[in-house]
Amino acid sequence: MMIRTRFAPSPTGFLHIGGVRTALFSWAYARKHGGTFVLRIEDTDLERSTPESVQAILDGMHWVGLDYDEGPFYQTQRFDRYKDVIRQLLDSGHAYPCYCSKDELEALRAQQEANGEKPRYDRRWRPEAGKTLPEVPAGVQPVIRFKNPLDGVVAWDDAVKGRIEFANTELDDLIIARPDGSPTYNFCVVVDDWDMNISHVIRGDDHVNNTPRQINILRALGAPLPVYGHLPMILNEDGQKMSKRRDAVSVVDYADKGILPEALLNYLARLGWGHGDDELFDMEQFVQWFTLEAVSGSPSRFNNEKFLWLNAQYIKAADNQRLAALIAGRLQAAAVDTAQGPALSDVIALVKERVQDLNALAVEVDYFYQKRQPAAADVEKHLSADSLARMLRFADQLEALPEWTAESIHGLFKPFCAEEGIKMGQLGMPLRVLVCGTAQTPSVDAVLAMMGKQEVLRRMRA
Repeated sequence: MMIRTRFAPSPTGFLHIGGVRTALFSWAYARKHGGTFVLRIEDTDLERSTPESVQAILDGMHWVGLDYDEGPFYQTQRFDRYKDVIRQLLDSGHAYPCYCSKDELEALRAQQEANGEKPRYDRRWRPEAGKTLPEVPAGVQPVIRFKNPLDGVVAWDDAVKGRIEFANTELDDLIIARPDGSPTYNFCVVVDDWDMNISHVIRGDDHVNNTPRQINILRALGAPLPVYGHLPMILNEDGQKMSKRRDAVSVVDYADKGILPEALLNYLARLGWGHGDDELFDMEQFVQWFTLEAVSGSPSRFNNEKFLWLNAQYIKAADNQRLAALIAGRLQAAAVDTAQGPALSDVIALVKERVQDLNALAVEVDYFYQKRQPAAADVEKHLSADSLARMLRFADQLEALPEWTAESIHGLFKPFCAEEGIKMGQLGMPLRVLVCGTAQTPSVDAVLAMMGKQEVLRRMRA
């Protein structure tokens, strides 16, 4: 069997990280088996779907680096095909027109709820042998309903959750076309998966209730059934469903927070799937290891501390020129001019082990190009009149150095401290605050060497 998977988001908002994980698992399964990964935009919700949301999906897929082999396909461009299949179901007796008005359906629901019954369509327009249908009302455009089986069960062996069964008595006759003839979501999905020869439908478990309806439609069409695998949802640290109000849930949110895309994919891969104790791996390794059988059927919690740790590992390993390009916009927004001073990539090499995200990296490099205004507490603690006088004496020794290297600068520390009768902290901390505007820097000799002799002396004597 040729493996074909798909990612089919609805363009009604941002690209959710739950969607990215679904896309990742679908992509990995196709890649592992030499198959095809399809991108499909399910835009039949004409009121809520927007071109901006479509572009956000495409941009998000590009940012995380999930390349698709076919698509993007748009459901709104396939309406003629859907209408053909609806006619096929009508002709074969597997669908029928229903002329119930909205008021009738609301009255039916109210009566059923009052009787303590489960609200559902009562199939009054469903044609059956020996049944007399109501008179067709004039001027009413019907919906088209699928004629769901009345008995038996719908069952499938879910690749993630195991055996799942639904009694057909729990399923009503699904609307597959609206009065204006436009097809509905559950129907379009069936036709798309059939036409695109999708072998494995890997999606969130919020679709479990849709699956028996879709299976019944596929069987009515004589179409093959794909393998279904439903992924459990991602919860936040409090064990709640992630929401935009409380959590970063959009791919754009993570890009703005300074997360590297490969770190996000690595972390999402570990949410609900695992390979022993392995935490850090690239996508090539993930593809080799990935199996649907290893996906957990239980929800996973997003641990922000572990996620940031993972992002830090990727920053440490990243090419410095690439990191420079990634934080250039952040520095520009903060009015930090890197044209004068050390090469940005060299500064990044010195400081990147101190940060967990790109935003912090941009902050960490800024004092190499402009002195920060030190915090009042740092000034009070480290820049007394005595320490400032001492800094001027140390500046004289720095100026006399024949070569400006971290080693030669470091060579001054011990003799100067002995001469002044102080400990290294009484030299290093005031020196950091005076030159950099912060008491938190990498090794001070390396910082001074990187900053340049004239700039260091200018700041010390300003």
